[in-house]
Amino acid sequence: MGNVKRLDINYKTDELFADFRETSDPNLAMIDELAGEMIDASSDSPFYGIFIGEKIGARMALYENGEVEEKHFPDYNKYLILWKLEVLPSFQSRGLGTELVDYAKAANLPIKAIARNKSRDFFVKHGFTDLHSNNDEGYDVLIWEPETK
Repeated sequence: MGNVKRLDINYKTDELFADFRETSDPNLAMIDELAGEMIDASSDSPFYGIFIGEKIGARMALYENGEVEEKHFPDYNKYLILWKLEVLPSFQSRGLGTELVDYAKAANLPIKAIARNKSRDFFVKHGFTDLHSNNDEGYDVLIWEPETK
């Protein structure tokens, strides 16, 4: 997990995200999310990435509850929302997505994930439970719960 870095909210991060815009599905672009965070400069960055050399090979947004929609996860007072995890095609199958998920799990809080681009099986493989419910955009909603001791 040492490779996961919190990304600054600035135009440099916007430039680093350009590679994702060229290869990814438009619903993963994070254009609106980054622009919104730049406007609200008082917030901590919710963006995380794994650098491969000078480029970001994988990224995600990780929000605390209350920062984005609350549906489908009402039974917890505090939880994380793993938003738009993506690995560039040339860096897939190297464990980068797993590293991002493990980073989120390390907070030891319940996590809600939205399975975009047929990523449902990826999340299930990583211990998430499919709620058999869709968000407003029609994507599967999954949750991960830390083990209680």
